[in-house]
Amino acid sequence: MEACCPAIILLPMNEAQLLHHLALTMVPQIGDVQIGILLQHFEEPAAVFRAGRKALESIPGIGSVRASAIRNFSSRQRVEKELAFVQDNKIEVLVKGHEGYPPKLEHCSDAPHVLFYKGTVPLKKQRIISIVGTRSPTPYGKDRVAELISALALYDPLVVSGLAYGIDTLAHKEAMKHDLATIGVLGHGLDKIYPHANRGLAADMVQHGGLLTEFMQGTKPEKQNFPRRNRIVAGMADAVIVVESGTKGGSLITADIANSYNRDVLAYPGRATDFSSMGCNRLIGSNKANLMTCGQDLIEFMNWQGCSPQTPSLQKDLLSELNEEERQIILLIAEHEPCAIDLLTGISSLKPSTISSLLLLLEMKGLVTVLPGKLYSVAPL
Repeated sequence: MEACCPAIILLPMNEAQLLHHLALTMVPQIGDVQIGILLQHFEEPAAVFRAGRKALESIPGIGSVRASAIRNFSSRQRVEKELAFVQDNKIEVLVKGHEGYPPKLEHCSDAPHVLFYKGTVPLKKQRIISIVGTRSPTPYGKDRVAELISALALYDPLVVSGLAYGIDTLAHKEAMKHDLATIGVLGHGLDKIYPHANRGLAADMVQHGGLLTEFMQGTKPEKQNFPRRNRIVAGMADAVIVVESGTKGGSLITADIANSYNRDVLAYPGRATDFSSMGCNRLIGSNKANLMTCGQDLIEFMNWQGCSPQTPSLQKDLLSELNEEERQIILLIAEHEPCAIDLLTGISSLKPSTISSLLLLLEMKGLVTVLPGKLYSVAPL
């Protein structure tokens, strides 16, 4: 996989443009890399479908087969069905190069052109870590995840994993235990949850982070989807941490992708005889991962110790006193300040009238400040 490419800069979208972006992802023979090439040439997705065969064939990397696939595309009803599904279920459609798309991920050339996101936390965070590992952790692995999340809690990272059994599930649960936002990246559509046993966990995560996928509704959790899922886990983070892995599996694939994206990879070592640590030991031994033994190792490796942990206005004792909607507004303002009410309406799951009432209430509590131009900022304590 290529490491990165310049982000595509696009203007805000109307519904028709969004339909065309979704349609591009459904054209046979056209992948995310080809979509990037097409949009660099035509700028607007609708122009791709209006283009003649010769114009399409002349674009490097497209050729006659892909040009024919574009010209013969006839799945508009499927596109409209997908748009209706996301609207009915309050799912955000994040398009590469547009507001809301994970900023670190969009610089990866093969990043998904479109992501579907159901959650409450913006994906633009100062610190993002991905935690991956075995589906059958030992007590050692479980302890490593618990200690790691506890050590990182003051630095308020966004914790990303894949909602799978084992280390993934532990990472999500420990993050919420410490009031950290956590994102589950799925290998299927948002109309289902896999594994089935994690339905309750997924519902909690929507309120304390979110669920993210490149797959449309109806996409089953098939084997080939998970390596694709892993590139999102790797690409949207500052660092990938591997906690226990055998000699094969998705964790090692994620680590390889992270290295190809020039992301930092760290792994916990184990005894030479521990099968569940053989993958980690090989990553460390082949210089594909840096050795870590505790959360403080990661803090020092990422040079976070020189940064102030969470700002006073967002200390957890304050957030714990707010209800879920108030907490959501405070976190969104802190992420985007100074923040306009129109932006809050666009990126939150709340109605405009509810946002206005919450802003007034938070202002009366002395928790937000109104700036000139009706912009909002978190008030210093």
